[in-house]
Amino acid sequence: MTALLHVHGAARTVTGSCYLLEAAGRRILIDCGMFQGSKTLKELNYRSFPFDPATLDAVLLTHAHIDHSGLLPKLVKAGYRGPIHATPATVDLCSIMLPDSGHIQEMEVEMLNRRRARKAEARVEPIYTAEDAEACLDQFQPIAYGTWLPLGPDLRARYWNAGHMLGSSSIEFEIGGIAGRSQPFRLLMSGDIGPDAKLFHPDPHGPAGVDLVVCEATYGDRDRPAVTIAERRRQLALEVAAAARRGGALLIPSFAVERTQEVTADLLDAMASGAVPEAPIFIDSPLAAKATRIFLEHVAGLEDGPELARLRTSSQVRITESADQSRGLEKLRGFHIIIAASGMCDAGRIRHHLKNHLWRHDATVLMVGYQAVGSLGRILEDGARAVRIQGDDVRVQATIRKLETYSAHADRQELHDWLAERGPIRGAVALVHAEEVALQAFADMIDGKVAPAGHVLVPTLDSTIDLAGDMPRLIEGPARPPRIPADVVGRQDWHNDVSAFLLDLREALDQAADDRTRAKLLRRLKRALDDGER
Repeated sequence: MTALLHVHGAARTVTGSCYLLEAAGRRILIDCGMFQGSKTLKELNYRSFPFDPATLDAVLLTHAHIDHSGLLPKLVKAGYRGPIHATPATVDLCSIMLPDSGHIQEMEVEMLNRRRARKAEARVEPIYTAEDAEACLDQFQPIAYGTWLPLGPDLRARYWNAGHMLGSSSIEFEIGGIAGRSQPFRLLMSGDIGPDAKLFHPDPHGPAGVDLVVCEATYGDRDRPAVTIAERRRQLALEVAAAARRGGALLIPSFAVERTQEVTADLLDAMASGAVPEAPIFIDSPLAAKATRIFLEHVAGLEDGPELARLRTSSQVRITESADQSRGLEKLRGFHIIIAASGMCDAGRIRHHLKNHLWRHDATVLMVGYQAVGSLGRILEDGARAVRIQGDDVRVQATIRKLETYSAHADRQELHDWLAERGPIRGAVALVHAEEVALQAFADMIDGKVAPAGHVLVPTLDSTIDLAGDMPRLIEGPARPPRIPADVVGRQDWHNDVSAFLLDLREALDQAADDRTRAKLLRRLKRALDDGER
């Protein structure tokens, strides 16, 4: 019997996690995530799946983050009728996150269609709506950590705590009946692995003695200094105090689920200790309010659970529910803090606040999470002088800062140690969920040490790993052409280049000495365009 693992997402990029396991006569999908980052990647969300959803037997979800769960409503809409297995906390979080994702898509597409109408362009439809997301929730089935889930006569799975977020998991599979193997094949899908010191969660865990580990490598190229929660709070206090001295708004783009709760708890601790001045903290996210209630429902299973109580009782924390309340924040002046999604600044209310504050010298933007290539957050982090938001050019005069101490991902050494504990790894390690530099650095670190020499696999989008035979191996050439070329995955695309060029052109024209100089520049550009058409 053959056994194949198709890699349909998070291959040489960080988002879009999606894997199709064909084994023991079953077709099992692990994660069904949304692509984020460049427009080229995000366009994949609108395309058909590279498999027929109606032929799937089950979906197993590692955790609720949208880059792992965000296309589940589309999957159901496209004909999938089977169960979606996830931990109870993940089921609860998806019940609010997926409808919120559908609502955001509806709003974003509505704004886009207004711009397209002015240019006489055809309307576009959202990938799915909030109603579609609600419909898919009926197919979720909770599964507890450590409980074997039968998926077929020769196939079963169980969940391990990955320490990444509430309900997050690594998933172990046992596959029997593979030709040439006397023992079941043991496959471990890492999901996203959390760092050692993380508020609310224990260190990640997992089984040992597996044949193939499909391992995330988001931070495979960097070692963060060992940081305790107390040290992380000290670093945050330094950034907040500096923002307060500038005198304007402090914007914190943040994932609504867990990151917002962590940052808010740390801000309240810093204010209570006097390390930073007291100021209103606006959590501009109805989703974050709902997520906090779910966290409180699962508080018995969380470390540092009492920290959550502050979010509900503090007079400093103010949650804005409606769009009108959100827009009303733009009238505020002086030092105040706004925490809003999305964490990569690609959608949601944070884009409105960035548009309102990036041009202000007294404003501060503090990144507290990973920023994918091509995302607005990454462009700001890389030092852009101007950006384009909701069709408008905005000059960046605010201070842009970043704290890596909030990452929910293990760094290189922590990933190495987690993999070592899974040993002996008898077959191979496949690295996913990372960009090229991180993949290569981590592959060099583990090859011949944690992983068998020469058996670190780095799949491309839509490539396939053959699990049969002596060792798992990448099949040369995908069974079907990849949806986008491998050399554009995980990189800025031409859309990013065009936006940057137009902003540079506007700056050059603004700074030109006179109209004659501007006319000369435009003539040169016109000649270049004419030469290109020939």
